[in-house]
Amino acid sequence: MKEDEYKTITNVGEGTYSEKRSKFLAFSHHVETLDEVKDIVQAYRKKYYDARHVCYAYVLGHEREVFRANDDGEPSSTAGKPILGQINSNELTNILIVVVRYYGGVNLGTSGLIVAYRTAAAEALASSNVVVKQIETVITYNFPYVMMNSVMRVVKELKPRIISQNYDSTCEIKLGIRRSEAELLKSRLEKLSFE
Repeated sequence: MKEDEYKTITNVGEGTYSEKRSKFLAFSHHVETLDEVKDIVQAYRKKYYDARHVCYAYVLGHEREVFRANDDGEPSSTAGKPILGQINSNELTNILIVVVRYYGGVNLGTSGLIVAYRTAAAEALASSNVVVKQIETVITYNFPYVMMNSVMRVVKELKPRIISQNYDSTCEIKLGIRRSEAELLKSRLEKLSFE
C-alpha cells in the first residue's frame, strides 16, 4: 500500500461465535469521529441491555494514531486487545468493532476469551466490505478569469477532484488530490501565474 492510501470498511459487518454456551455477537462499523464511536457503543449497550459485556476497539485517522481497546469488565486484555489485534492485522482505520457477549454459565479462561473475541471480530471483518482510499490534500487556488483555460488544462491533465468552484471578479477553485501528487499540482498552478 502507498503512503497516501489507507484501508477502511464501507458497510456494517456482522459475525457470531459460540463457545461453551457463551454467545459473541460482533459488529464492524465505518466511523470517523469519537462521537460516532460513543453513539454506536451506546446504541449496542441499549439494544443488548441484557448482555454481560459490550467490548470494543477502534482506530481513527489516516495515520492510525487514535485507537482504544475496551474490555468492559472482562479480565484485562482478553477482549478489547484481541479485537484491536484484528483491526491492526488487517491494517484498517476509521473502524469500530463491537463484540457483545452473552455469558453461558461456563468460564472460558483467559486464553478461551482471547480466542472468542478475536474470532468474533474476524467474523465481522469477513463480512465487511474493505476498500482502499486515498489520503487527499486540498488545494485552493485563486486566479483571474483570463487564466481559466490554463487552469482547466492542468485540472484535466492531473485529474484532481473538484471540490468547489467560484467565478466572480477573482476565480477560486478548490481541488482535492492524493497527497503524493499535491506538490506537483501546486507547482503547476503556481507556474501559470508567471506565464
